[in-house]
Amino acid sequence: MSDVHLIRLTVNGEPREVAVESRRTLSDVLRHDLGYTGTHVGCEHGICGACTVLVDGAPTRACLVFGVQADDCEIETVEGLADGDRLSPLQEAFSEHHGLQCGFCTPGFLMLATALLRDNPEPTDEQIRDAMASNLCRCTGYQGILEAVRAAADAR
Repeated sequence: MSDVHLIRLTVNGEPREVAVESRRTLSDVLRHDLGYTGTHVGCEHGICGACTVLVDGAPTRACLVFGVQADDCEIETVEGLADGDRLSPLQEAFSEHHGLQCGFCTPGFLMLATALLRDNPEPTDEQIRDAMASNLCRCTGYQGILEAVRAAADAR
């Protein structure tokens, strides 16, 4: 059996403490131990981006990080974007501009866009494309996603 470590992390502003086996990924810890099921797991190889969360503000593939590596880190998941039942402006823009269809990839795109807009509130279309290029979507063709991020940036 793997070693078990007690880690402390803050998820969406809430301090959490969890016992984690060394071999468990951050995506497993978030989904199975802490109940943040908005972090989707697709390829489990860091290619698709569905599991993207923000770790200390940086977009991170949660399937490529061990949970123990997140000790003392600030984690943001898609669940932290909304204010109760009220969607964030970015989430609203994804809905209005058809930036989602099946929704599986959406949490990863939302977290990437959140980081982009924090670092660069007025990105060019090329900068938006570059930031979103690291996630895969099989449904939308990306145009709605790009339009949604542009609309959210313009609304700021």
